[in-house]
This record gives sequence, C-alpha cells and structure tokens, in this order.
Amino acid sequence: MPELSKNPRPVPELDPVWSRIRQEASAAVEMEPLMGGVFHSSILHHRTLEQALAFRLSQKLASAEMSEQILREIMDEAHARDPGLGTAARADIVATFERDPACERFMKPLLYFKGFQAVQAYRIAHWLCLQGRSDFASLIQMRVSEVFGVDIHPGARIGQGIMIDHAHSIVIGETAVVGDNVSMLHSVTLGGTGKQDGDRHPKIGNGVLIGAGAKVLGNIRVGDCARIAAGSVVLEEVPSRSTVAGVPARVVGEAGCSQPSLTMDHLLRGEI
Repeated sequence: MPELSKNPRPVPELDPVWSRIRQEASAAVEMEPLMGGVFHSSILHHRTLEQALAFRLSQKLASAEMSEQILREIMDEAHARDPGLGTAARADIVATFERDPACERFMKPLLYFKGFQAVQAYRIAHWLCLQGRSDFASLIQMRVSEVFGVDIHPGARIGQGIMIDHAHSIVIGETAVVGDNVSMLHSVTLGGTGKQDGDRHPKIGNGVLIGAGAKVLGNIRVGDCARIAAGSVVLEEVPSRSTVAGVPARVVGEAGCSQPSLTMDHLLRGEI
C-alpha cells in the first residue's frame, strides 16, 4: 500500500472556503435552530472540508449493500491519499457560488446541491478506478445515479471549477473529458454514437457552457470557451469561442464573451 500523504490537512484559519462554510453554518444555527443538528453533524463537527464531504456523501449514498461507515472510510482514505480531491471540491464550491444566483452561501452546495454532491462522489469513484478498484467505483457510480439522477462513469476525466445546475439526468460517458471551469445545466449527455469500444466520448474544453438538454455525441472536441445552446444535438467538432445551436447543431456565431461558462448567458441574440 502506498504511504499516506504527509501534506498537512487544512485548518479553518488557513482555508478560506472551509472557514466561510463554518461561519455560515454557525449563523444558520442561530437563524434556524430546529436544523441545528444538521448544521452541526454535517459541518461544525468536522475539522476539514474533506471530512465533512466524506460524512455528507456517505450519508447520502449508504444502502443495505454498503454501510455509511465503510463508504466514509473509503472517502477519508481517498482524500488523505489525493489532496487534489479537496482542491477540486473547493474550486467547485466557488464556481457554484459565483455562477448560480440561487447559491448565496458557500455551504449550500455541500448541504443541498445534488450536482455538486454527485461530482464529488464521482471524484471518489474516479480515484478508486485509478487504484484498480473498479467494482467499488462502479458501486458508487450506481448509487450516485440512483440517489442524485446523475450518471458519470468513473473512467471519465473531469477538471475543477465545475458547476452543474439542477443536475437532473446528467450522463457523462467513460472516455469523456471535461476541462476546467465548465458549466452545464440539467439533462446534458456527453455520450457515444453506438456500441463501439475505445475512445468514443466527447472532449469538452475549458470554459465551455452547455445548455439544458444538449447532447454531445461521439469522440469529438468542443473547443475552449465555446457555447452549446439548450436542446442542441452536437455531432461534429465545435470551434473554440463559437456558439452552436440546433439539431444537428451548427455554428451560429461567436460565443459572445471570453468566458461563457462564467457569465452563464444562454441567450442567442440574432445568431440564427
């Protein structure tokens, strides 16, 4: 077994994201005392964000087949061995706060947003997959799909700063790649075009915005900072900093800004 990481775990005063979450939870106890048990058990009883994530996710994903305790131990192990998991979670929290107007506090993704929770559980499953523990990874994938309605294959590669709004019916295939700072809405599919083996899923660049219900199919590349309109079916390469729309999708104009995933502007203004 590889040695545990010797990197010191973050403490609240040195971790601005976790410190803010704890401050928000303390204030929430005062505002909603009937939920004090939730705020304490999910946030205030934990020393780090990683510990809180492991607790929250294991609570959500536990079943008769796999206990909360075992899941939590696996997630604690993953975070201890790969500090990048916690780094990505913090980037995802900040991304959600900055891009989702319904997220006015850092603690909301951790407690309530299934898109954030599903992505963090996928990150654990992906770590397990890299360790050769494919059955455990598949079990987590199954439970995430059952509990959150989000199906991300553990073999997919997903960057950080990810925001999935609403997240219902998200499907991301085994060989898909999603870059950093990507935003997508519900019912997005990054899928294949048949039953062929090998590299068969889309490659999404950095800063891409994918609208609700969009389907991107096949081993094609969506360039950096592109924008895919809601309901589109994308079957061909998408140039960087362009907007595509339609069934099948075609280029209808430029992306409209340098970072569409950050502005979250889905409107087509005269492009079609």
